[in-house]
Amino acid sequence: MTEPLTLSGLFISALLSSTLLPGGSEALLLWLDQSSTHSDLTLLWVATAGNTIGSISTWGVGWLVAKKWSPEKLGEKLNPRSIRWIEQHGSPILLLSWLPLIGDGLCLAAGWFRLPFLSAALFIGIGKAARYATLLWLL
Repeated sequence: MTEPLTLSGLFISALLSSTLLPGGSEALLLWLDQSSTHSDLTLLWVATAGNTIGSISTWGVGWLVAKKWSPEKLGEKLNPRSIRWIEQHGSPILLLSWLPLIGDGLCLAAGWFRLPFLSAALFIGIGKAARYATLLWLL
C-alpha cells in the first residue's frame, strides 16, 4: 500500500468509528504500527484527528438537535447516564468520549447542553489521543 492511502484509510476509519457508525480504527492502527511503515507519532496524529473530528460532528448534531427537539424528546434518545455525567461534570467528562456507546452519547449530550465548542473539542481530543497512545504503547 502507498503511504497516503494507508494514512487516509486510517483517518476515515477513525472518523467513522467516532460516529454512530461501526468502525475498526484500532485494528487498522495496530496493523499499520506492526507494518512499521509509519512512525507511531504520525499514526497517533492521524487517528486522533479523524476520531476527534467525528466526535465533534456528533457534538454538532447535538447542538443542532437542541434547536428542534424539546429536552423531553431528546432525553428519550440519549443514554440517561450520559445526561447525568454531562450535567455533573461539564466538558471534562468528554475525556471519556472514547468509550464505546457511552462516548457517542456524551458527545451528543455535550452539544445538546451547549457545552463550549473549544473546551469540548479539547477534552475530546485529549481523550481520543490518550486511547490511541495507550494502544500504541502497549504493543
